[in-house]
Amino acid sequence: MGRSKTTTENPGLISDFKEITKMRLALSVVFSSLAGYLLGVDTVDFKTLTLLAFGGYFMVGASNAFNQIIEKDLDVLMNRTKNRPIPAGRMSVNTAFVIATIFTILGLIILYTINKQTAMFGAISIFIYTCVYTPLKTKTPISVFVGAIPGAIPFMLGWVAATDHFGMEPGTLFALQFFWQFPHFWAIGWFLFEDYKRGGFFMLPTGKQDRGTAVQIIMYTIWTILISIIPVFGFTGRLHLSIVAAVIVFILGLGMLHYAIQLFKKMTEQSAKELMLSSVAYITLVQIVYVIDKFIS
Repeated sequence: MGRSKTTTENPGLISDFKEITKMRLALSVVFSSLAGYLLGVDTVDFKTLTLLAFGGYFMVGASNAFNQIIEKDLDVLMNRTKNRPIPAGRMSVNTAFVIATIFTILGLIILYTINKQTAMFGAISIFIYTCVYTPLKTKTPISVFVGAIPGAIPFMLGWVAATDHFGMEPGTLFALQFFWQFPHFWAIGWFLFEDYKRGGFFMLPTGKQDRGTAVQIIMYTIWTILISIIPVFGFTGRLHLSIVAAVIVFILGLGMLHYAIQLFKKMTEQSAKELMLSSVAYITLVQIVYVIDKFIS
């Protein structure tokens, strides 16, 4: 108990490892991949499931580590990032680069043992995130669009890992998570606007916390809801959704839309934070509903 203050001010190696790989974010990505796998598979192969989990974590961890290397000088300027391992001086750039490189190699090898397409999409994800999205963040709000591409791959990746096939089904999963990211990240960009501004990041579509941004958040939330219920109409091949499940997903979407409308009305950082939390709950619950519906319907 007496050392809690020291631990908070000077995190240990394990905490730094979690931070450099953004463990919580990486685990949420792995969750999406596993959900996609369960939707695509006929019989669950726990070996493949395990490989996907580890391979996915390594790829996301590598992307995050490369990101923090590139943005180390900007991270110092922002309250939310200044205590990360590199800007705080607890980890050298070389150490972070070694971690990122090893994670990339391990991730690609593991995903390749599942099938070539899974490894290919994993490689595309890390390339776009590191080499395109990260540099664009300080130049244009279009970076959110670019970043939504690797961010949408995990849900789809699970299906590809299960089937070794890319088609309408994984394309729908990709579209769902792609459009979801706009209200999610714009909400983050809204309540962290001043902090992002200090780092020179352009995250909001209009560049400001204004009605234009709020309207776009509502529009993309509606698109996300519509895409999430498309499988109920039978247009998405083997990806099905029962009427009951579609109603549940639609109601979950209305919950997220409620918070998007509240942001439009209140224009506050608190309402943006509530939207962000509701968006996380939405995508998690939708993926759970999809998987449960697949196995009980």
